[in-house]
Parts: sequence; C-alpha cells; structure tokens
Amino acid sequence: MSVLSAGPFLDWEELTGQSKFVVDIVSVPVFSAIAGLITNWTGVIMLFAPVRFTGFYVPGLKSLFPYLPRKVQILPVFAPEGILGFQGFIPCRAEKMASLIVDKSIARIGGIGDFYKELNPDQLAERLADAARPQIRQLTTEVIEAEHPQLWQSLPRSVKETVLKTVDAELPQISRRAFAKIGENIDELLDVKLMTVNHLRKNPEVLRDIIKGMAVPELRFMVRIGALGFVFGIPLALYLNWVHAANPPVLGAIPGWATVLLGAAVIGVVVNIIAIKVVFEPGEPKPRYRYLWRQGLFPRRQHEAAAQLAAMLSIEVLTVGNFSRELLEGASGDKTLAFIQEAVSEEVDRILGPVISMVGRSVGVIDREALEQRAGTTVVTFAPKVFQDKKFNKKKAKRIDKFATEKFRALPPDEFGEMLYAAIEQDAWLLYVHGGLLGIIVGAIHILIFGT
Repeated sequence: MSVLSAGPFLDWEELTGQSKFVVDIVSVPVFSAIAGLITNWTGVIMLFAPVRFTGFYVPGLKSLFPYLPRKVQILPVFAPEGILGFQGFIPCRAEKMASLIVDKSIARIGGIGDFYKELNPDQLAERLADAARPQIRQLTTEVIEAEHPQLWQSLPRSVKETVLKTVDAELPQISRRAFAKIGENIDELLDVKLMTVNHLRKNPEVLRDIIKGMAVPELRFMVRIGALGFVFGIPLALYLNWVHAANPPVLGAIPGWATVLLGAAVIGVVVNIIAIKVVFEPGEPKPRYRYLWRQGLFPRRQHEAAAQLAAMLSIEVLTVGNFSRELLEGASGDKTLAFIQEAVSEEVDRILGPVISMVGRSVGVIDREALEQRAGTTVVTFAPKVFQDKKFNKKKAKRIDKFATEKFRALPPDEFGEMLYAAIEQDAWLLYVHGGLLGIIVGAIHILIFGT
C-alpha cells in the first residue's frame, strides 16, 4: 500500500519537494479537466461516428443476444448475426431521429399543402412541358401506336401533323392540369413525414449533416466545457487530503483508490449533464436566480440556427426531386397516377376526340380508356427524370429555404430548442455512462502516476 500511496514509479513529494496536499491540489484538478475534455470530445464524436455500423464477428454472440437485457440489446454495438461493433448514436437512431425532426419541426411550420405551394406548381408544370417538348412528337406517336397502331397508320400525314402540333401547343395546359389535380389532392397523396423518415433512414449521412450543421457552436461548447472538470477536481483533492489527515472512522475505511475512481466517474457524468443542460435549457429566458446562464445556448441562437436548419432541409430533404419521387413512387403512387391519368384523359379527349370519332368509323372500335391510361403512364414515367435536375432543385430550394427559415424563426424558443434536444436526449444516458467510464479510466491513470 505504501508503494500505491506514493505512486508505483515516482515519489512526487520527494521529487517536487512539495507536500501531498500541493501535489493533489494540482494533479487532481488537472486530470479532472483532462477527463472532462476527453469525455465530452469523444462523446460528441460518438454522437455522429461512424455513420455506418462497423464491427466484427464474435462467436457465440448471436446465441447470447436474446438473453441480454432489453436496455443492453438496444445499444448501438450489436448487429445481426453476432456482429459486435459500434455506430454513432444519431445515425443508429436515424429513423427515430428523422421522425423527431418532422414532429418537432416540419410538422409545426406548415402542412404539405404549404410546401407544395412554395414549389410553385405552375412553374413545375412549365418545367415539365419545356423538358418534354423536344420529345413530345415521339412520345405522342409512341402512346398512340402502342394502343392503336392501325389508328396512327391510317391517318393522313396532314392529320398526323395537326394532332402533333395541337399536342405540342397544348402541352403546358396538359401539364398544368395534371399539377392542379395533384395540388387539389396533395394531402392524401404525399406524407411528408414518411418521405422524410425514409430518406434520412436510407441516408444517415444527411441526418448527421443536418444535426451538425445547425449546432456547430453548441457542439464545440460541449467539448470546451469539459474543462469544468478542473473546478470539480478541487473539492475531490481537498476531500482526499482531509480523509488522509483526519482518517475518520467510516470514510477512512474506504480505500483511497476507490474514492479517486468514484470521484472521477462522478465528475465525468456531471460535466456531461451540465454541458447538455447549458446548451438546451431553458428555452425561454429565465431569471438568473433560476438559471445562471438565463437561456440555453441553442434556443438563444434560434435566429441563426433556424436559417442553417432550413438550408439543410431545403437542399437535402424537402426537394422537388424527393417530393416527386414520393408522389410518383411512394405509398400513394398509384393514386397519383390515377389523378394524372384523369387530368391527361380530359386533355386527350379534347385534342384527339374529333380524330378518334372520325377514324373510329373506318378502323373499328377504339379503346379510349386504354389510350388515356397509356398517356398518363407516360407522363409519370417521364416526370422523375425532369425533376432530378440539380440546378432546378437548387433554384426551388431557395423558396423552401426562405419559407422554412421564416417559420422556424417564428417558433417559440423552447419548441425550437426541443428539436435538437429531443434528438440527443434519447440517448443522453449513454453519454453519461460513457462519461463515467472515461472518468474511471483517467482516474486509474492518475493513481498509477501519482498514487493515492
């Protein structure tokens, strides 16, 4: 024990010529600060990295896993088939985090109809019409020939040319009619929450960038405040020296090394708790007798953070490409197709009606419904290619960005702060455990170097 008390390698009191009190009052706070900084720095890293699960196979883990407590099973360290590793807390909970982002942010700033209006359906219609115009003659010919090759072949060249010119001239009207029909039924066609959750679940890198992008100053603060461990190290050093000098009956029976490890663990946890509290609480400014910092750092920075969040969402999530993909290929894609077919069929009737009536008498019965369905399907097949254009999406992102920024800034500060807080709060206990374990490790290193 005398070796442990002095440190296994050096006798710091003899080396420095200082008392145990001076050695402890310097070394304990310094190591506590180091523990706090490392804890918070690695804690922030663990929130985001690695984005994808990284691990290795452990024999027998697959059989053992079902018997582990539920609280352990949900840790981001297990993967199917007995793989042990790690994934960042936020990417691991991508689906859950995405749902929170929608519930706490997107769902509170407007309905899907509001977003659809910001995309300006008339401009979308014009975009689709302009993109389709170079191919409209070929598309029209293919649509008619696919269902009624005899009809098209039997038409005189002049009639064909009239039909193609009419379709070309009426293309903007056809496109506008289709988008108007979608707009009238947008609430049942597009689930923005499902779209957002699916997109962020498949692209956890985007979720990581969204959370990071809107909270860079706060994340840096969470790392720096780890130095607060220095302050908490002072009472720990004073306590150790008091026990050493006074040797009280009960407390003196506790080994010094146990006190150091326990104290270091508590400091690691407390520093983490303080970091999270200062960043997020309170949402609204409070008197200093209730909160020394009056308002959480993130809610206080709402004006700036709102713009950062809106920019990320408009560029990565609430895009024309994602909206169109969800509309045409999502859960209600068949309904979207039906509405487009309905809109297109009205135009096909108007444009080709006289031709069909005239030719129908000579070539037999013409299946107008099949022809109209084919026309609608062609529009749906062609549209996604048009709306994936990066330049077009970037242009539309500005409108969504401006709209979302204004709405986010109008939210009450506590509701705005809750968006990020809810994302971190879900796994905060893991950060606290991580802080405690790292505190113990740093405390053990202190014992090895300085003894107890």
